[in-house]
Amino acid sequence: MPQYFIERPVFAWVIALAIALAGAIAIPFLPISQYPNVAPTTIAVTTSYPGATPENLYDSVTKLIEQEMNGATGMLYFDSVSDAQGSVTINITFEAGTDPQVATVDVQNRISRVEARLPPSVRQQGVRVEETSSSFLLFVGLVSTDGRLNAVDLGEFAARNVIDELRRLPGVGKAQLFATERAMRVWIDTKKLVGLNLTARDVTGAIAGQNAQVSSGSIGAQPSAAGQEITATVSTTGQLSTTEEFAEIVLRANPDGSVVRLGDVARVEFGAQSYAISSSINGQEAAMIGIQLNASGNALVTADAVKSRMAELAANFPQGVSFEIPYDTTPFVSISIEKVIHTLIEAVVLVFVIMFLFLQNLRYTLIPSLVVPIALLGTCAALQLFGFSINVLTMFAMVLAIGILVDDAIVVVENVERIMAEEGLPPKEATVKAMKQITGAVIGITVVLIAVFVPMAFFPGAIGIIYKQFSVTIVMSMVFSAFMALTLTPALCATILKPIPESHAHHKNWFFRGFDWLIGKTTNGYGRVVGGAVKRNYRMMVIYMAILAGLGYTYVRLPSGFLPVEDQGYAIAATQLPAGSTAQRTAGVLDQVDDFFMNRSGVRKIVSILGFGFNGNGQNAGISFATYEDWSERGPGDSSEAIVGSALGALAGIPEGSVFTLTPPPIAALGNASGFSFRLQDRANHGNDALVQAANALLGMAWQSPILQYPYIEGLPPAPQIMLDIDRRQANAYGVAFDEINAVLSTSIGSSYVADFPNAGRMQRVIVQAEAAERMDVASLLDLNARNSRGEMVPLSAFASARWELGPTQVVGYNGLQATKISGSPAPGHTSGEAMAEMERLFQSLPHGFGYEWTGLSYQEKASGNAAPFLLGLSLVFVFLCLAALYESWSVPIAVMLVVPLGAVGAIVAVTMRNLPNDIYFTVGLITIIGLSAKNAILIIEFARDLRNEGRSLLEATVEASKLRFRPILMTSFAFILGVVPLAFATGASSASQRAIGTGVLGGMISATVLAVLLVPTFYVVVSKLFGRRSKAADSTPRSAHDKELPDGNSRQSA
Repeated sequence: MPQYFIERPVFAWVIALAIALAGAIAIPFLPISQYPNVAPTTIAVTTSYPGATPENLYDSVTKLIEQEMNGATGMLYFDSVSDAQGSVTINITFEAGTDPQVATVDVQNRISRVEARLPPSVRQQGVRVEETSSSFLLFVGLVSTDGRLNAVDLGEFAARNVIDELRRLPGVGKAQLFATERAMRVWIDTKKLVGLNLTARDVTGAIAGQNAQVSSGSIGAQPSAAGQEITATVSTTGQLSTTEEFAEIVLRANPDGSVVRLGDVARVEFGAQSYAISSSINGQEAAMIGIQLNASGNALVTADAVKSRMAELAANFPQGVSFEIPYDTTPFVSISIEKVIHTLIEAVVLVFVIMFLFLQNLRYTLIPSLVVPIALLGTCAALQLFGFSINVLTMFAMVLAIGILVDDAIVVVENVERIMAEEGLPPKEATVKAMKQITGAVIGITVVLIAVFVPMAFFPGAIGIIYKQFSVTIVMSMVFSAFMALTLTPALCATILKPIPESHAHHKNWFFRGFDWLIGKTTNGYGRVVGGAVKRNYRMMVIYMAILAGLGYTYVRLPSGFLPVEDQGYAIAATQLPAGSTAQRTAGVLDQVDDFFMNRSGVRKIVSILGFGFNGNGQNAGISFATYEDWSERGPGDSSEAIVGSALGALAGIPEGSVFTLTPPPIAALGNASGFSFRLQDRANHGNDALVQAANALLGMAWQSPILQYPYIEGLPPAPQIMLDIDRRQANAYGVAFDEINAVLSTSIGSSYVADFPNAGRMQRVIVQAEAAERMDVASLLDLNARNSRGEMVPLSAFASARWELGPTQVVGYNGLQATKISGSPAPGHTSGEAMAEMERLFQSLPHGFGYEWTGLSYQEKASGNAAPFLLGLSLVFVFLCLAALYESWSVPIAVMLVVPLGAVGAIVAVTMRNLPNDIYFTVGLITIIGLSAKNAILIIEFARDLRNEGRSLLEATVEASKLRFRPILMTSFAFILGVVPLAFATGASSASQRAIGTGVLGGMISATVLAVLLVPTFYVVVSKLFGRRSKAADSTPRSAHDKELPDGNSRQSA
């Protein structure tokens, strides 16, 4: 193939330009994201049962739905929360790659099978099924600039004019309103009801009966009487729409003609549908809308769509209403990609400098420099073909590929230059001869490198998606690189290089003469060292075995991790007050959180939501999102680590409640906080009290551990509850039915959603509840009256008594078992993997009957940790098999494979020195090093085989091949090393990821180069001798003088 393109250089250019053009066309269409879409598909099932206790809710609603979810196709796990607000949320997580539409339909079908068994109130509220994510992409906030509108007004405006518009946008999985729309609130006076011999049930019945849409039909409808000449629809004013109309609802008509109206026993107003949640921006009242991505959504595209739509809607906002986007996670995505592109450019420049230094001629340097952009553009076209995005991993693959891309071209150019200089051949003839020598090596190196990365592409789960995008990107870049090395590079060598005059060395400037002298001296010294090493090959093997033992010991002791934690430009503060605290008390603590962040340098905005938390909703919960200033405007004192650290210190001292400030995890879709997510399960039905005791015992041990930091129970703690004991016999004696008692309690103390009413083109709720003053204490509760069968009013105190007891404010389920969520972080100097191992160790101390599972990020980390050794092993097997097939030999691959640990030595030393863990990036780097280590070995062994076939002795061929390939190995290795230097020493946004991958690869490449050039010749000699002896022992037939000995000890009869 090279010969063909040497003769037809224009054709080579046409192919190269076609590849470049395909890449250039593909780039604008490639989506941009921080990571590939690794988040498993999550479907949320939500419903509510007003007035139900968490335990009743779990038993009568949650458990029924959970049982139906078992066996859903592709399901990984599901968790649920049933809280004291009467709401149920069940999140069902499916395997990565599951079609969200199929998963949604499956879940809906399963719910339809159980819906008939759910309580009537739950069926009236409805069961909602939608795609969801565990994190928010951004928040849109509506604020009143002139102060005329309060939070309810803003909530009503958002519900009517904004939220539905945002839900329709592609990529939006869920838009959640952290405010409330209006409702018709009926506040009943229970004392007036008693005086008029009425109950709460009379009120709800009258509203439902008199606020009804009547379908009256029409006069003159078919079949009509003979002679009927007109038809007209009959309509009645059935549904009510104003407070005055509702106040006029008749509750009872007395025999004397007087009537009791709703306005006589209740206050009717346009109020809020819910008073449970409120939000603010920098302390100012706001209506917040939280946007979550769907499973297939692209963060940047969706965020841009939301901002554009809001800008269009804002043109029609009334005066005094404006919108802000105080919290947005996408700038980090943009700046991460931008930083890696800068690193890519720096790498190209550094590689160019190294090539110029070694090749010392712009024409020689130009050839590899032309190949790099063509191969990278070809890779972009491949990304589009495979449906990948431009993300941190595909960009890292391209940065690492730069060193490999120029390698193939350098090997070609350097060999052509050497032949021209040594043999005085013109460029075309020198290129033909050079390509005959190295075509096998180029193909061999490419096949081996592809074999290294291919196993990564077939790895399952979320981790598999990460590995796949990296491996396919780097494999495609290597395919294009090898193709260019066999087509465009030889064509360019034959056409643009000039013959080298005999006195060429004298024309070089002093710098290049000095550089050549230094390289020459080093090469000669290296030749002497290699000569001595191969003679003492068994001593060298002992040293190698010692290195291997040390390597194994250090690798096992490396702390494990998943992905490095980044400064993403924001932090999350979760606020929780003691059980039973009111919203007023929580608001006071949130004000202190707001004050801290508003006065903290480096923080731009603070969004706080009262009544909502990732751990559960309630009056004693709150959450805050602090957005930082741009990375360029923050110094080391305002890094995310510094801000979170100062917040932990300052807010930990608040006596009224606890505030945990968290760093967001690397992949937000896999959880809301970095660290670990542990689920303690009650597998023997010990009950809620025993589960709480076990969780507290485990938490106590976790606080004592030096490996763990800030362990805590996610969720709201048990709270004082009023237990109403009803004496059923006594109630029967009074003639009070149990459903009457239930109706009085649920309507007066809870609230009753009775009906809907039309309000300015929108159907809104009618909600009945007792006045606030009448449901503030136990005495008010017992003063409520129920009507008996004789029409008399009987106070609850006649047959019921109240007592205080501690009960759960939420019940958590995990995979169908009652559970407790425990989260925490590793202590400084420890990794998440070590923290997880410590939690598993502490769990062994708990009594029998409890179990545990990992979820979210920890679930994925566990899966990836088990995967890494298997992945490395599979890559090694693939490399060995490819080498064996390539060289038709079992011995040569062994010599090459012995090199692999030499790269791992430097990688492990480098990450140990920088206290980095064995995470996904380290595994990716290690696999890259396996391929590059093998590449250097192939270059030496390929030439040694050729020299032996020319009749040289084993030792002479090995030393000569090592000296011949020393300069190109140095050049390609330095090109690669300098290509990853910008990664290893990155600063600013996304620097943690760049350092994580760059450190291992840099250290590995240094050790692979230094140790490989010394030990590869030894390996080749030892393996050749070893297999040569075995072959001679097996074959007693003397060989003729014309036989040629091959490195594996076999012989081939010359033709």
